[in-house]
Amino acid sequence: MAAGALFVDGDRVLLVRKTYGNRWDLPGGYVERGESPATACQREVLEEIGVDRKPVRLLVSDWAPNEEGDKVLYVFSCGNIGADEHAIRLDGIELDLWEWVSFEQLADYVIPRLVRRITRAYEAHQNGMTLYLEHGEVVLGA
Repeated sequence: MAAGALFVDGDRVLLVRKTYGNRWDLPGGYVERGESPATACQREVLEEIGVDRKPVRLLVSDWAPNEEGDKVLYVFSCGNIGADEHAIRLDGIELDLWEWVSFEQLADYVIPRLVRRITRAYEAHQNGMTLYLEHGEVVLGA
C-alpha cells in the first residue's frame, strides 16, 4: 500500500521529483507495517517536503496491478498548502525538486496511470466525493 497527498492551486497540483529514476509523483510513499494509510500520508509529507499535514479527506483509492504484486494506492486531500509553500523543504535524499504542474502538462511529468489517478483525485477534490479506481480508471463513485 502507498499513500499520497494532493495539494491543489487552481488548475495545478504539487509534484515532487524523486532522485531515483528521475520520476515525478505526488508527495507520499509506502505504508509501513501496522501504519494506517492516513498516518503514512502525514508522515511521508513531513519527511519529503517538511510540511506537517493531516489528511482532510480520502479522494481516491486505486488498485494497481503490478508484476511484483498488486498495489492499493490512496490519495488524500491535505488541504491548501497556501503560506506553507514557503516552508517546503525537500529531504535532499529521496527528492530534489518540487513544482506546481498544470493538468495540461501532467503527461509530460508522470506515467499515464498516474495522470489518470491525479486527474480523478482532482475531480474528487472539486466535487466533494471519493472514488474507487482500478488502474487509474473510475469503477465506483462517479
